Amino acid sequence: MTNHTEKEVRINLAAAYRLAALKGWDDGIYTHISASIPNEEGAYLINQFGLRFDEVSPENLVKVNVQGEILSGIGPVNKSGFAIHGAVHAARPDAACVLHLHVDSIIAVSAQKQGLLPLSQHALRFYSDIERHHYQGLALSASEQLGLISALGDKKALLLENHGSIICGVSIQQAFYLMDVLDKACKIQLLAGKVEELIVPDPVICRMTYEQLCSDGDEEGQIEWPAYLGLLKK
Repeated sequence: MTNHTEKEVRINLAAAYRLAALKGWDDGIYTHISASIPNEEGAYLINQFGLRFDEVSPENLVKVNVQGEILSGIGPVNKSGFAIHGAVHAARPDAACVLHLHVDSIIAVSAQKQGLLPLSQHALRFYSDIERHHYQGLALSASEQLGLISALGDKKALLLENHGSIICGVSIQQAFYLMDVLDKACKIQLLAGKVEELIVPDPVICRMTYEQLCSDGDEEGQIEWPAYLGLLKK
């Protein structure tokens, strides 16, 4: 169920927006999910600024390039949105889908000095696959773009301290699935209590479990996607 055509990307990306709204991941008209377009280097789709996530459709997604210039569709697009997404898509050709969201649970964990702890099986999926980026205010300057990309490296997840998260996936399906796992991991951590009273698995077990959880490689999210889509039919 990977995305082979622009039409398929539009359908699955719009579904990801609507599913994110159902899960409460939206933030008014802010935050974004983008997806690159097959066989169009530097082109990706993003939401029209001003629409709620539940208003996004395959038809009203806007095609832009990594400089944020509109290639087709009706704008506007959010400047900070394309600054973040354009930077990630340009630096990470493997990132077919990029989620930048302001989810309460993740913002709360991003503000904790210890970051995401290996407290649950969900958190262990990110045991060696998450980094952090220091908060630098609303403006995303060229220097901050470089810092963000440097912090992200080749990881699938980045905690934006006091801000939110970035998730990268080789497909919309993988990126959405990983976002769901990260959200749950952060919720569990917030419910768990004081750090000094928590049980943390042995690092050897953490590493082994991480490798087990990654055994499907970039097929993550494919088998789960139809079940997610079923939520939109209720």
